[in-house]
Amino acid sequence: MHSTVTVAELSERSREIFRHIVDSYVETGEPIGSRTLSRRMGMDLSPATIRNVMADLEDSGLLFSPHTSAGRLPTEAGLRLFVDGLLEIGRLTADERASIDSHCQATGKSMAQLLSEATDMLSGLSHCAGLVVAPKTERPLRQVEFVALSAARALVVLVTQDGQVENRIIDVPLGLTSASLMEATNFLNAKLSGRTLSEAREDVLRDIEQQRAQLDALTQKVVEAGLATPAGGSEDGSLILRGQANLLEDVAALEDLEHIRQLFAALERKESVFSLVDAASTAEGVQIFIGAENDLFAHAGLSLVIAPFSNAQEQVVGAIGVIGPTRINYARIIPMVDYTAKVIGRLMA
Repeated sequence: MHSTVTVAELSERSREIFRHIVDSYVETGEPIGSRTLSRRMGMDLSPATIRNVMADLEDSGLLFSPHTSAGRLPTEAGLRLFVDGLLEIGRLTADERASIDSHCQATGKSMAQLLSEATDMLSGLSHCAGLVVAPKTERPLRQVEFVALSAARALVVLVTQDGQVENRIIDVPLGLTSASLMEATNFLNAKLSGRTLSEAREDVLRDIEQQRAQLDALTQKVVEAGLATPAGGSEDGSLILRGQANLLEDVAALEDLEHIRQLFAALERKESVFSLVDAASTAEGVQIFIGAENDLFAHAGLSLVIAPFSNAQEQVVGAIGVIGPTRINYARIIPMVDYTAKVIGRLMA
């Protein structure tokens, strides 16, 4: 059930009771009842008054009662409302900052090592699983050549500026002549000069549009097929996952355990993972996905806190985050993920 209630619509009393219920859930994972809340809040609120407020919050879709328990837990919609409107984000301690800084030292490390260590560190500090969707890497090219293989296929030979040669096979239109292949080769090489295919792509496509009359129709198709070829590295980056065991410590039900195993299997297959980078980069800063808000976590009862990091050109090239139970300590983990993403972004600049 999705809640349409906003924080502004809750009374001050409802907000306080709701905040205490969420805080208790984050701390223990257990439902909390009106008597316990009454003792804990010390606001001269009787258990009966608290029960009435809890019933209203349940009707609004913010709380639910598991099984026959008298206590309540926040729903995923309730957690979303809490994170968006009531959460007071903590500050990192000096020790936590120092730990992140020391693990993110670039000296003598490849970017892959740096990201791997940053993921380990986040997993350790958060007691959850750490996740990095690593940068899309592409090397600048010196030249491209198209070589006919058969009537319908051609080889794209990509030579990077540092002299590495990569070959890719592409489908080409039937009836393509060697003159069209040569024209496609010359056309692309004139545009590339030390740029990656991604960087040159927009210019090339715009030029094709402008020179449509001069360029052979088949040549246009070859150039477009060549542009779609991943070059000089990994087109969609790679996934680093650490600390999965942390998520299994908290699991009591076998069904939940199976859901988490399925999630890990999906992550390892990289299903939908790279869409997380897109999701993280559509807005500034940290993004929070609670439970079924993200397809990956539909059955796992988990949350994802993730932040993008950018290169020197301020292009988003990857994302780093933490996967934990929906009762993850948002106030502590959001600034941790945010700070780590910023440190990595500075090292890539």
